[in-house]
Amino acid sequence: MSFLQLSGIGLKFGAREILKNVTLNLDRQSRAALAGGNGCGKTTLMKIAAGLAEADSGEITAQKNCRIVYLPQSGIVHTGTNLREEADKAFAEGYRLHAEMEEIGERLKTVSDEKAQKPLLERHQEITDFLTDSKWYYRNTQIEQVLTGLGFEQGDFTKPVEEFSGGWQMRIALAKVLLQNPDILLLDEPTNYLDIEARTWLEDFLLNFSGGFLLVSHDRYFLDTCVNEVYELFNAELHRYAGNFTKYERIRQSEMESIVARYELQQEKIRKTEEFIRRFRYNASKAAQVQERIKQLEKIEPIEIPESLKKIRFSFPSAPHSGRIVLNLEQVGKTYSGTRENGESYLHRVLHNIDLTVEKGERIVVTGKNGAGKTTLLRILAQQDKNYEGSAALGANVSIGYFSQDNAETLKGDFSVIEMLESESPTDLIPKLRDMLAAFLFRGDDIHKSVNVLSGGEKSRLALLRLLLRPVNLLILDEPTNHLDIYSKDALLHALEDFGGTVVFISHDRSFTQNLATRILELDGGRYSLYPGPYDYYMEQRVKHGIPISEEKPAPCTDSAKESSLVSVPLSYEEQKKQQAARRKLEKEEKRLMDEITDKEEKKAALEAELAKPEIYSDIQKSRAVQNQIESLNAELESLGAEWEQALHRLENFLQS
Repeated sequence: MSFLQLSGIGLKFGAREILKNVTLNLDRQSRAALAGGNGCGKTTLMKIAAGLAEADSGEITAQKNCRIVYLPQSGIVHTGTNLREEADKAFAEGYRLHAEMEEIGERLKTVSDEKAQKPLLERHQEITDFLTDSKWYYRNTQIEQVLTGLGFEQGDFTKPVEEFSGGWQMRIALAKVLLQNPDILLLDEPTNYLDIEARTWLEDFLLNFSGGFLLVSHDRYFLDTCVNEVYELFNAELHRYAGNFTKYERIRQSEMESIVARYELQQEKIRKTEEFIRRFRYNASKAAQVQERIKQLEKIEPIEIPESLKKIRFSFPSAPHSGRIVLNLEQVGKTYSGTRENGESYLHRVLHNIDLTVEKGERIVVTGKNGAGKTTLLRILAQQDKNYEGSAALGANVSIGYFSQDNAETLKGDFSVIEMLESESPTDLIPKLRDMLAAFLFRGDDIHKSVNVLSGGEKSRLALLRLLLRPVNLLILDEPTNHLDIYSKDALLHALEDFGGTVVFISHDRSFTQNLATRILELDGGRYSLYPGPYDYYMEQRVKHGIPISEEKPAPCTDSAKESSLVSVPLSYEEQKKQQAARRKLEKEEKRLMDEITDKEEKKAALEAELAKPEIYSDIQKSRAVQNQIESLNAELESLGAEWEQALHRLENFLQS
């Protein structure tokens, strides 16, 4: 069995310890995720495992002929070939071995001595077995399957690779990595540039992959589907957890409760000590006590907790009042013109005859394959594109906030991140800005970075946060979850769930979409479909019926494009509204109970932390009083838990009906 083993790996950057006595074992059965906070060293560990970086200490052992392939997060650019030729480079080792095999065949024609023939025949058989096992002889079929699965069209295969954008360049790199069929795959955020369809295909590929893999991803659904163990890098140490990502989070949360309690006690002690020092620093009579407190602070070994347990919650400015109808689309269409290689002009119809009414409070996700017109539609809704057919009218008092990756790239300025936000933020939000920046991965000195030196991902996060600080009542968001980690997505999700306005968005993160969307608008090459309910209902209907279930009506063909469009509506508008109202009522009740449970659990944790104080547990009366409160909360939690389970059961039954 092929394997890769890292033992006692250590690495420091200056005084900072990145990896401490790290041990990691991977084999062909491994289905593992690598988790940890932003900047904790996950990429560094992967590079060491791939042999692309060196550790200060420790040992790396790989079984003979174990093939290890690494995909970085970004930065790969291809030139000089077309797409198919570039993908074919994944088989370079096969071509080399095939040439060697043919050379051996020629040599065997001239060697008559059996003793001399034996090593040649053995090597010839070894290469034959490798080429057969790796399906090298079926490489063209594999290339088509992988490229198509990752979203490329047949017409793309002959395009020069220089014509593909950065995201598509990384898809090409991912295709080449998968086509190499290695023993161990090391994938650093492979889902960053994939839409939901491509992610679903990659999930299936990995589930059927014959080798082992270790991957980093910020897509919780993807991780839950693909992995059965999680390695967490925290405080430079690596720990293994059996099960998928959700199970890891549940176990880790339970495991860390005592640490969090000690962390909170320590923070309180630090706060009081610092307050004492500030108050009496210049008081001569307290000089000795101040010095003693300073020494106490210096001796404290800080307790650290994972970023995921620092529950950053924030809210956006209240949405201004708007009318019940926020958007009304009638017969909206969009056509692009172009010229083929032979000089013939053509029309490409992206959107056709879309009728849609968006009401206040809805959260609609626009989904579909790449090129289906998702971004085009959002630009029309945001009034960024006014060259279209039909009408897209805003309701009364509607104010739009629009986010796209392109807008983020225009951010410039010599001022710092925090200065920019302080100058633009409503006064009441200024005290909360640092927490909000932390939720968007600007932590520590990052908030003092000049806007001009920010990376593309940092600009994207800053642009999104700037938008969300403005008081608007219609948010139109084109892939807002790009460049956010799992916990930042959670913070954004909670804020959008509490947002009092309307949201229309595109996201390739299935977990985020499932939790936020109340209706799905699918665009699919000449048809559109509307689905009430969450994303999993939409997926169930697709699986159940193959194509969207609905009443379909053909649209007229265009002369040059010779295309047809279908409009499908699974339920009547009134039926959709009734279902949405019933679903919202059930969701509201389930959320109310869960919020009440969370509140009680927080009170219980605070009491347990109180009970850990010497002045409490050493006093029988005080200790008993606190314990009585805890027991009372336990009884309430048990009752609430039963109510919540019933509410959840009612909601699940409704969604499945």
